[in-house]
Amino acid sequence: QVQLVESGGGLVQAGGSLRLSCAASGRTYSIYDMAWFRQAPGKEREFVSKINWSGGSTYYAEAVKGRFTISRDNAKNTVYLQMNSLKPEDTAVYYCASRASSFNKYNYWGQGTQVTVSS
Repeated sequence: QVQLVESGGGLVQAGGSLRLSCAASGRTYSIYDMAWFRQAPGKEREFVSKINWSGGSTYYAEAVKGRFTISRDNAKNTVYLQMNSLKPEDTAVYYCASRASSFNKYNYWGQGTQVTVSS
């Protein structure tokens, strides 16, 4: 089992920044990669970004590329999402997730943290 706890959400004006954190505990040695997803009201959950736990390679959705940066601190078992130049359309509940391999679905999820961007 892997437990994930997100923090860092809040209300920010358009153009502002926020940094989300996701702290992992439990069987962290089993983590292959971690990702951030988001779900806006009335919309399906969508992928935002992912980072490989050991090698650190990253991948971003087109909608956030150049504005968001994902990073990790293996010593703290924590993944971060630095969000800059925020837009009202970034408003959503942000979830972090982990999986044990690239062939697996993301099967461990945090409780989510609300990000609201005002215009």
